[in-house]
Amino acid sequence: MNAQAGKSKASVIIIGGGIQGCSTAYQLAKRGIDVLVLEKDRVARHASGVNAGGVRLLGRDIAEVPLSNVSMQRWQTLDDELDADTGFRRRSLINIAADEADIQTLQKRQDVMHQQCYFHETMIDQQELRERLPHVADYCVGGVVSETDGYAIPYKSTFAFRQAAARLGANFVEGQQVQQLRRVGNSWLVETVAGRYEAEYLVNCAGAWADQVAVMMGDNCPMTYSAPMLMITTRMPHFATPVVGAVSRPLSFKQFENGTVLIGGGAKGFADRANNKTRLDYAKLAAGASNAVDFFPIMRTATVNRMWAGLEAYMPDNLPVISASVNSPNAFHAFGFSAHGFQLGPVVGEVMADLITRTHSDFDLSAFRVDRFERKVL
Repeated sequence: MNAQAGKSKASVIIIGGGIQGCSTAYQLAKRGIDVLVLEKDRVARHASGVNAGGVRLLGRDIAEVPLSNVSMQRWQTLDDELDADTGFRRRSLINIAADEADIQTLQKRQDVMHQQCYFHETMIDQQELRERLPHVADYCVGGVVSETDGYAIPYKSTFAFRQAAARLGANFVEGQQVQQLRRVGNSWLVETVAGRYEAEYLVNCAGAWADQVAVMMGDNCPMTYSAPMLMITTRMPHFATPVVGAVSRPLSFKQFENGTVLIGGGAKGFADRANNKTRLDYAKLAAGASNAVDFFPIMRTATVNRMWAGLEAYMPDNLPVISASVNSPNAFHAFGFSAHGFQLGPVVGEVMADLITRTHSDFDLSAFRVDRFERKVL
């Protein structure tokens, strides 16, 4: 089936138009597969459009490093591949050590990484930290850097995948909240608020609603959801080229080329999934701003211009689900990225396309199985 508005059948239906869904659509369309994306709201409406845009290999769980490593390679040339501007900037990422306890934490982490033959995280001493970040507070004693890391613009990146997929024939239909999934013969029937669709394969990329879709597929998982918050300042004199985090404190920020500073750190607001809404927790935002000032006194002069939150899915171990269904044929999951899935977008699309077209992935996905939390019965 070719991409045409109003089509109700495809070889693969992807539920969810975030970066994972759009990347998967792109990879499938690139392989000549007929693919349809159903999005309950609008493409990039939720976490994929409003996250911090961190393109981070640094500090990943060991299980994610192989995927993240390949994805980082893809980011370096993604604009050319997608023929679009994702806003990606390679700026390096530094996690700051505030004291000797942080240094010891980094040393232990480095030992573990080196044992696994991963050498992309490099510890830096206090002098090098100041050379890279001249405005860092005097008490900071060092840190760790990953040179390939940086940031991208979330909605630009997600739309870049969508547009590239559409050029290859993928079809996107918005305003299609899934209400029911059924197996009829060798097909999946997808009933939405506005229509009925049919496909041989299903991919669940439904973000903060993915647990509901998983249940319709026959798989249960202990996913939760929350509303991570961000704020951005007005323009400031340039003072930080690398993306910045901290080893043991909730600090994350990046200064864009226009001088504005995006401040994150993982603080969560209030999530109202049923009504597609979030509400800010101003006390936590104030604590995040205070952390930024503590690490970078120059931030005392900053003026916060805007604050927001997005709905994000979380798993108990903060690892995503990247998996075939365990209870239904021809059904797959990619969700639960726990606020750090944006960087993985390019490689997740490849993995999902491999699972569908090759029936396997070259990556070890055992840590990401959808049933990994199920109680073992002897």
